[in-house]
Amino acid sequence: MLGGDRDALATGAADMTDSHLPHSARVWNHWLGGTDNFPVDRAVGDEFAAFYPDITVVARQSRAFLKRAVTVLVREHGVRQFLDVGSGMPTAENTHQVAQAADAGARIVYVDNDPLVLAHARKLLTSTPEGRTDYADADLHEPATIIEAARATLDLEQPVGLILMNILGHVPDPDQATGLVAELLAAVPSGSFLITADGTDVIDGPAFTAAIGVWNANAPLGYHLRHPDRIARFLDGLDVLEPGLVPVARWRPSPDAGGDDLRAVDEYGAVARKP
Repeated sequence: MLGGDRDALATGAADMTDSHLPHSARVWNHWLGGTDNFPVDRAVGDEFAAFYPDITVVARQSRAFLKRAVTVLVREHGVRQFLDVGSGMPTAENTHQVAQAADAGARIVYVDNDPLVLAHARKLLTSTPEGRTDYADADLHEPATIIEAARATLDLEQPVGLILMNILGHVPDPDQATGLVAELLAAVPSGSFLITADGTDVIDGPAFTAAIGVWNANAPLGYHLRHPDRIARFLDGLDVLEPGLVPVARWRPSPDAGGDDLRAVDEYGAVARKP
């Protein structure tokens, strides 16, 4: 994940390969049941979960939301290219796998500034012969660099699905986060879409806030929970698809979903079209 102030971002990138410091991408991988993490990541992740056990539900629901959103954009809106910023560790059902399952010719650019994430991405994320998957080492705070890197793979005259999942919470100033979203969207044409989701504090706020305190006390790159009304500001000027900004489990759930797959937890997401 990316975000935070520049010094923190630089420290976070350098610490990605440090087995003595936790890193959000590796901790998230642990919550998803992955193995690309270190003991320190598992220790902090488990301490976090002791305060907020639903974080593993958040992680699974967030991944499922992304899968549904990408599928909808490909099948219902004809989007054939995606820019996934702050993509984190590769895991099951990554963006390119979902998009290319719906259209084998889909193109995807992953963006991150963490060396270990990029190394794993280059090793594990392969494309269909018809499509293309590329990776860019770039910083969320440098939208122009991201767009320039994306231009080598994506046709920016055609609609793009911009993905900002659990990344904007790493930017301490919400107005700055809103500005970064606006800059990235300004570089893609009408008919492009934003897929976004982040942690909130309205369903189980005290427990999640306590857990975030554990994270921020141990990790070089902090995270900031936000009220859904503030997350909604990222969608200003866009046409938000139904059902709007909602707990991610409630965004067009699968017909066979049940139990934790439908339970509302503190992760709100939306998909919106640039007019």
